[in-house]
Amino acid sequence: MAVHDPNLLPLLLLLGLAVLAQPPPAAAQPPPAALRAGHTITSLPAAAAAPRTRYLLYDVNPPEGFNLRRDVYIRIASLLKTLLKSENWVLVLPPWGRLYHWQSPDILQVRIPWSEFFDIPSLNRNIPVIEYEQFLAESGGPFIEQIYVLQSYAEGWKEGTWEEKIDERPCIDQLMYSKDKYEYYRGWFWGYEETRGLNVSCLSVQGSASIVAPILLKNTSAQSVMLDRAENLLHDHYGGKDYWNTRRSMVFAKHLRVVGDEFRNKYLQSTDKADRTHYNEDWTQMKVKTGTALGGPYLGVHLRRKDFIWGHREDVPSLQGAVKKIRSLLEAHKLEKVFVATDAVEEEIELLKKLLPEMVRFEPSWKELELYKDGGLAVIDQWICAHARYFIGTSVSTFSFRIHEEREILGFDPKTTYNRFCGEKEKNCEQPTHWKIVY
Repeated sequence: MAVHDPNLLPLLLLLGLAVLAQPPPAAAQPPPAALRAGHTITSLPAAAAAPRTRYLLYDVNPPEGFNLRRDVYIRIASLLKTLLKSENWVLVLPPWGRLYHWQSPDILQVRIPWSEFFDIPSLNRNIPVIEYEQFLAESGGPFIEQIYVLQSYAEGWKEGTWEEKIDERPCIDQLMYSKDKYEYYRGWFWGYEETRGLNVSCLSVQGSASIVAPILLKNTSAQSVMLDRAENLLHDHYGGKDYWNTRRSMVFAKHLRVVGDEFRNKYLQSTDKADRTHYNEDWTQMKVKTGTALGGPYLGVHLRRKDFIWGHREDVPSLQGAVKKIRSLLEAHKLEKVFVATDAVEEEIELLKKLLPEMVRFEPSWKELELYKDGGLAVIDQWICAHARYFIGTSVSTFSFRIHEEREILGFDPKTTYNRFCGEKEKNCEQPTHWKIVY
C-alpha cells in the first residue's frame, strides 16, 4: 500500500530500523553458563562471570526421627564449611516428611519445607542454605547428577584400630533406587516423584563428616551431589565452637515460638522478662552467661513412651514411678505446675491426668494440628520445656537432648537442665553429660 502522507515517512523509517536492530528471539540463544543455575545478572560482578555454584543435598535413614535428623544437619553443615574453603557450595535443605513419630491421621505431612519449623535467615548466618524447591528453580529441573549412598565397611573394624577412611565400594544393601525406562534413577526423594538421579554409587565410610570433602572436590564434577544415609558420618568436632555455632543457628520458626510464648504466659504465668530468658532474634549477637536464666514457675518434663517402653528399657520408669519423681521435684523446687511433653498413648494420658491433676499439656485443636503439623507441635513442646524452672527428660532421647541444648543457649544453670528419669530396676542411674556451650 502506498503512503500518501509525507509526514508519516520518517516515522515508518524509524520503526523499520528499530525492528531490524532487535536481536533474534531469546529461545534461539542459550544463556551464559554462569546464568543457567543459581545466578541472576544482578548477582554477577561487573565484567566477570560468577564462580559456578555446586549443590550439596542429603538424606537420612527413613526410620530416624525429627531430632536425630537435626543432629545430622549439624554434621553436614560442618562438611559444607570444609567445602566452602575450596569452592562455591550451597546446602539444599531436605524436605521433611513421612517420619515414624508423625502419626496424626488425615494430615498430609510430606514435602514440608524447613521454614515451617526453622528460621531460614538464621541458618544462613552460619552457612548458605536453600529450600529444595528453590534448588529445583535454580538448577533447571528435578535432576540430581550424582548420588552417593553412604555405608559402613563390609568387613567392619577391629577394636583398637580405628582409622578414618572412605572408599568407593560395591553396595552392601539393596539400593533404594531403581532405574526407569529412560535410565534415570527413581527413589523416595522426600516425596518429590518427579526428581530423578543420573548416577548412583556407594561409598564405604568410617569417620567424621569432612572426610567426604576430597571425594566431592576431586572425584566428581557433578554440580548437584546427594549424600544418602548421611547419618553414617560422625561429627567433625562434637561440642566445639563450630558445633555450637551451627546449633545456635537452628532457631525455631518465629510463628512456633510465638505460640509457645503465648501458652507459657496464659497457662504457666511465664514471660521472658520475669523468667530472665531474654531472646535475641540474631543468634550471632546472643551470648548469655550460664546461670542467669531463672525460668518460669513450672516443672518441665519430657516423658518418652511408645517404642522406649516396648523395648522394655530398664532406664525408663513406669507412669507411677515418673509421677512419684515429678511430685518430689515439685515439692523440692516449690512449684505447683508441671508441663509434660509426651508421646504416651491416650490410655496413658488419661491415667496421667488422674495421677497428676496439676499436669499442663499443649493440646492442639485439629486446625492447629493441621497448621503446625506434628513437627511444629514437637517444637512448641520443646520451647515450653526449655523455659521451665527445672527440666527432667528421658534417658538417651534426642528429644530431651535438644531441650538440653536450648536451655544451655538460654543460660540456665546446668543443675536445672541435665536431669533424667530413672527406671525402677536401674542400678546405676547416670545423669546426662553437661555439654557446655562454646562461643
